[in-house]
Amino acid sequence: MRRMTARPANAHQARLLKLLRDGGPNSRAQLGDRIDLSRSKLAVEVDRLLDTGLVVADGLAASRGGRRSHNVRLNPGLRFLGVDIGATSVDVAVTNAELETLGHLNQPLDVREGPVAVFEQVLAMAAKLRATGLAEGFDGAGIGVPGPVRFPEGVPVAPPIMPGWDGFPVREALSQELGCPVMVDNDVNLMAMGEQHAGVARTVADFLCVKIGTGIGCGIVVGGQVYRGTTGSAGDIGHIQAVPDGRPCACGNRGCLEAHFSGAALARDALEAAQQGLSAELAARLASHGGLTALDVAAAAAAGDATSLEMIREGGNRVGQVIASLVSFFNPGLVVIGGGVTGLGHTLLAAIRTQVYRQSLPLATGNLPIVLGELGPTAGVIGAARLISDHLFSPA
Repeated sequence: MRRMTARPANAHQARLLKLLRDGGPNSRAQLGDRIDLSRSKLAVEVDRLLDTGLVVADGLAASRGGRRSHNVRLNPGLRFLGVDIGATSVDVAVTNAELETLGHLNQPLDVREGPVAVFEQVLAMAAKLRATGLAEGFDGAGIGVPGPVRFPEGVPVAPPIMPGWDGFPVREALSQELGCPVMVDNDVNLMAMGEQHAGVARTVADFLCVKIGTGIGCGIVVGGQVYRGTTGSAGDIGHIQAVPDGRPCACGNRGCLEAHFSGAALARDALEAAQQGLSAELAARLASHGGLTALDVAAAAAAGDATSLEMIREGGNRVGQVIASLVSFFNPGLVVIGGGVTGLGHTLLAAIRTQVYRQSLPLATGNLPIVLGELGPTAGVIGAARLISDHLFSPA
């Protein structure tokens, strides 16, 4: 199978490739309805894309009267690798050029083991997917990491929960290993891009995507584009102070939102509650499992455990207070809540909504949906594939 070498020669070709990625096979006539080109100029650009092999003919389109138009589509042999590295697990997926997931693996992982060990595991998972026949190789790869990224270079910058990663050349190292172009971004930005492409944010141009997992971050989408900030740290809301003079945080400050409500904070609070005899349900789970996680809190809450329900409500209130400030400042059209802690479900969502609707002005919240993400653990890998396709489907 050929590997992708061509890139669009101009903005018109880039626009056509992205229309075919997002909308699937289209006729020349349908593409002409959506792009500001004369029929003759459109024909020239489509023919040039056909010559590159990025686009292939796909039979005759349905008649719209007169001569029937031909369908075109992205080359079905193109393959992208999406990698979403979290603090405690990693997702790796293969997609086609239309970002449909063809294969997906998830494994536990400790990001604190450092980039060399983590990428050995990622490359082994990619090789396993390739061995199933899904791909002979990859045309590009998108990588998400749980910390700030200097986006142009694909390098993590001072990530609080990733010792040993600061300045590591992720983009360059993986590009050499995989033999294809690589793009790197913060994991929550990729979650936002995944929900934008195939999830709950498909029709919204300005939205916030809050990921509550081991840490807490926020993807900011403005006019359909991810906003990363000057140094790649935009949306690092886990280190906004939620409790004055509160608990110490991994970042060195005190009272950060992340220190009081995240997967790690919830596990710590659950352990404390179980050991102090505040929850028979959590104590039983601790005795059975030898440890507690946010999933245990979710299960205990589902069983009616009052202590677990209160922990979830209190955490949701704190997250909601921070989001309320963001909503007043940014005035988004949607707030998406995702990440591992969303297994806490509608108790968490209700607490977040209550705080946002109570604290933000009605003008900002009158038509503001606050919803759980639709894609779950696949949001990040779809977003990673979207990231690399955005790069490859842009003029070189």
